Amino acid sequence: MKKRIALLLVLVMTLALFTGCAAKDTTEPKTTTEPEAPEEPVAEPVELIVFAAASMTETLNQIAEMYKEAAPNVTLVYNFDSSGTLKTQIEEGADCDVFISAAPKQMNALDASRDADGGNADGLDFVLQGTRINLLENKVALAVPEGNPKNITSYDELAAGLQADTVFLAMGNADVPVGQYTQKIFAYYALSEDELAASGVLTYGTNVKEVTTQVSEAAVDCGIIYATDAFSAGLTVVDTATAEMCGQVIYPAAVLNITRHEAEAKAFLEYLTGPEASAVFEAVGFSPISE
Repeated sequence: MKKRIALLLVLVMTLALFTGCAAKDTTEPKTTTEPEAPEEPVAEPVELIVFAAASMTETLNQIAEMYKEAAPNVTLVYNFDSSGTLKTQIEEGADCDVFISAAPKQMNALDASRDADGGNADGLDFVLQGTRINLLENKVALAVPEGNPKNITSYDELAAGLQADTVFLAMGNADVPVGQYTQKIFAYYALSEDELAASGVLTYGTNVKEVTTQVSEAAVDCGIIYATDAFSAGLTVVDTATAEMCGQVIYPAAVLNITRHEAEAKAFLEYLTGPEASAVFEAVGFSPISE
């Protein structure tokens, strides 16, 4: 009898143990995953139209390649020409987001904050107020062809040669900033441009690049251009004009109020004042201006 009771207890305990094991949760533990970070929104592609003085061609083209990393969604579209031509194109309705002039005169003519005495005789209103800056300073250089065949070494010698009809000079047109600086140099030496032109010692270019080309091709004895253009063309500079001779050569820049991309235009203008762009400008002879 005792054996039967003992056997029964063993069976009961075995059954209980089996039942407990069967009831054990055999499901795999749940794993939790961190939620994925939301993707950065892709910026809409923007085409930014920049009107710039011809003397900035090389530097701004280099900066365009650099700007692809800073603003991958922005494509820079340049229009290089004389500042006077660019000002006229803007006035006549051309699309433009940013304007960089080789002289204040052309910018003043588009700036409603300037009255007639300040250079805005026609009351034009194209500059987005609060964005205009003085970006760069250049120098007005007397450049000669390879070998300097007339052995010209200074503006003083140029003035004497022009008066003696022994020097053939290339200069910019009257509506081109470099031509206007040249006219101031003539006034400094009491030279009459009309008389010089009549005597056949002057030839003209519609922008500074045309004048530079005439010097490079030795079509003239010398030319008055910017120091930066002389550098880019590999020309020899024999003299640079002082501020007393022609004033400071200031390049103003501004976003225009006709832009459809104000934020991108402002960002590009800010980039031009930064260290990367300034290094490009300085490498060819520009002097960035800190305001």
